[in-house]
Amino acid sequence: MIEVNRKGEVWVFAEQEAGHLSEVPLELLSKGRELADQLGVPLAAVLVGSKVRPLCATLAQHGADLIYLAEDGVLTHYQTASYTRVVCDLITAYKPQICLFGATAIGRDLAPTVASAMKCGLTADCTDLQIGDHTDPQTKEHIAKLLLQIRPAFGGNIIATIVNPHRWPQMATVREGVMRMTVAEAGRTGKTIKFPVNLAGLDLPTEVVESQRRAKKVNLKGARIIVAGGAGVGSRDAFRLIWDLANILGGAVGGSRAAVDLGYVDHDHQVGQTGTTVRPALYICCGVSGAVQHRAGMQESAKILAINIDKDAPIFGVAHYGIVGDLNEVIPRMIKSIRSGASLSDAVTGASKA
Repeated sequence: MIEVNRKGEVWVFAEQEAGHLSEVPLELLSKGRELADQLGVPLAAVLVGSKVRPLCATLAQHGADLIYLAEDGVLTHYQTASYTRVVCDLITAYKPQICLFGATAIGRDLAPTVASAMKCGLTADCTDLQIGDHTDPQTKEHIAKLLLQIRPAFGGNIIATIVNPHRWPQMATVREGVMRMTVAEAGRTGKTIKFPVNLAGLDLPTEVVESQRRAKKVNLKGARIIVAGGAGVGSRDAFRLIWDLANILGGAVGGSRAAVDLGYVDHDHQVGQTGTTVRPALYICCGVSGAVQHRAGMQESAKILAINIDKDAPIFGVAHYGIVGDLNEVIPRMIKSIRSGASLSDAVTGASKA
């Protein structure tokens, strides 16, 4: 834990692997820029690795005023102990007031380990971050300009706003795709501060000999049309209808967590709080009930069409268009209409009247 530092910077952990930045830190820099401007403090990126200095320019172009660069051969591959030591040393030295991490495999390992070592709080999987005031309901103490860490809680039944007024830095993880990434500002520069790495006495428990990464099977974030299925599809075989509709529309296939857990579709296709957050031009959800965890990942789609046999399904609460009916009857009609030359809107109208 560090003392409360109102002049402390807003930090974003610049996650990289093999010298390549993931999109998460760039998304977080966009949000961090807003937070830092409201607080009137600099925005900084923390870049840890080996031979990663070329990434500093990208971080600056996405809004970082400062880049803390910690390079060492030992940091070539992510390991919990070494990265935690470096990040904790940086926090102790510069006392930021906010630290943001992506809710990736690395972020979900590193952030809580750092929070534990620093004896401060951490809110995981935030869906929004804001700056606001807080009044303690017991002491009536009013504290201005805290990080409001917003996320679903209690199984998604409520949206909780969590604050950490005393045990700083205020730390949070945010899932990929939740924050919008702004366009890089060409020519924008930042100040790079090389931080001396001190891993003396640290005995790493493992030696990484080789690292291999598998690319995702689908790019949901880049898809303009997504057809998603939920538990209501009924089986992996029946999920073929979702693929067929997506293929004829030139879209991508998504799935709810329930559909993934039931084995209807792979995790790469999962949309929602524990999957990918998407904002396509058209999102067609079939047999998706509309749990808050799923809605959190798709409700910012430009247009939403819901197909569900249950007229009271929560998904209709966020849908722009809805068809109450059996997807096993509705989707084949839509496909048949589209194949016969009908527009999507005509196919939807025809299917809804059948």
